[in-house]
Amino acid sequence: MKKDTVYLISDAHFGIDLQGCEAREALFFKWLQEISPEMSELIIVGDLFDFWIEYKSAVRPDYFPVLHALKNVVEQGIKIHYLAGNHDFALGTFLEEKLGIIIHHGTFDAEIQGKKVHIFHGDGLIKRDIGYRILKKVLRNPFNQKLYKLLHPDLGVALGTLVSGSSRKYLRPVLKESIINEYRQNALCLLKKGNDIVVFGHTHRADLCRFDSGIYCNTGSWLINYNFASIKNGELQLWRYREGLSPEEIHCSDLKNGSSVS
Repeated sequence: MKKDTVYLISDAHFGIDLQGCEAREALFFKWLQEISPEMSELIIVGDLFDFWIEYKSAVRPDYFPVLHALKNVVEQGIKIHYLAGNHDFALGTFLEEKLGIIIHHGTFDAEIQGKKVHIFHGDGLIKRDIGYRILKKVLRNPFNQKLYKLLHPDLGVALGTLVSGSSRKYLRPVLKESIINEYRQNALCLLKKGNDIVVFGHTHRADLCRFDSGIYCNTGSWLINYNFASIKNGELQLWRYREGLSPEEIHCSDLKNGSSVS
């Protein structure tokens, strides 16, 4: 089978203490096996892990199965790009040096099958979310990260898990429609700058919009809805994985440039 499809996924939050976490991992492994024969690249759009802190001599053992699955993908000659999210922003050298995964801090601009694609996890795009922006600066300060690594790994992971939980609170259902609208507006601005496709994650809500100037996709979440996206022959599609069934396609909304995107 020809490897001619790029797959994108985000927000699995592996390591989170929620019911059904083992089942979500198992479906992720099964999904990787099913798509590997036709997959040319895998792009992780952030927050694959619920919390990531990189110690020199310690890796969370509950992450081993996921890391092993990713290594298997790389060993098949498939490139993996991993964009840091807000829960796994502290990606160091481990994934690159030990697994061969390409790490991106910030945005990733790529040409995929003749299309200009702009990819970003999407945290910090909400203008009114001042609290998160302050927290982001504190957590990502290099000096603070060095201090954090002085903690024993058990304590560091426990504290990080607590912070990870609090950073999800701003995505309350009452705010979601306005958040989705703001993400679409951000994507539209990037499309008008010459991109053909813009991809975000972070919101945990899958979204696919076709504007006059291009396509915006939010990869949703594997954590809740088993969402993923694919690009084949220059066409982007958004899906929900279903065990034992064909993936369910999430269809596109057609929106005009400058029209209401609520």
